[in-house]
Amino acid sequence: MEKVPMTVDGYAALERELHRRKSEERPRIIAAISEARAHGDLSENAEYHAAKEQQSLNEGRISDIEDMISRAEVIDVTKLSGKTVKFGATVKLIDEDTEEEKVYQIVGDQEADVKNGRISISSPIARALIGKTIGDNVEVAAPGGARGYEVLDVRFG
Repeated sequence: MEKVPMTVDGYAALERELHRRKSEERPRIIAAISEARAHGDLSENAEYHAAKEQQSLNEGRISDIEDMISRAEVIDVTKLSGKTVKFGATVKLIDEDTEEEKVYQIVGDQEADVKNGRISISSPIARALIGKTIGDNVEVAAPGGARGYEVLDVRFG
C-alpha cells in the first residue's frame, strides 16, 4: 500500500470533510430519498433519481477520503528544517524572464491549491525544485514552454 504524504493541516481538512459527509450529508440525502419515495412511482421520479445520484457521489467521496486517511503519512512541517527543498517547504522563487516573485508550499496531491500558493509534490515545478537550495536555478517544462526560476528562500513551518 503506497503512503500518501500530507501536512498536518491537510490531514485535519480531510477528517473534517469526512465527518461532515457522514454526519450531515449522508442523513440529508437519506431524508431526500425517503421524501422522494413517498411521492410514488420511482421510475419517473426525478427527485428520487437525483437523490440517489447524490448518495452515490457522496459515498464515493467518503470511500476516497477513508482510503487517503488510511494511507496518510502525516508530516509536521514545523519540525522540518534545512535549506534544501523537500516536501513541506515554502519556497520563494523569482521568474528569470519576468522578475516576478512567487511563493509556493510543496504539499500532498489532495492539498494542492495553486491560488493559495500550495502546489502538489507531483507537479512539474515541485519535482524540479526538490533537492535544490538557495541560489540554485531551476528550469521547469510548463505547458506554455520552459520557464526558468531562481530559488531565493527555503523555509519550513
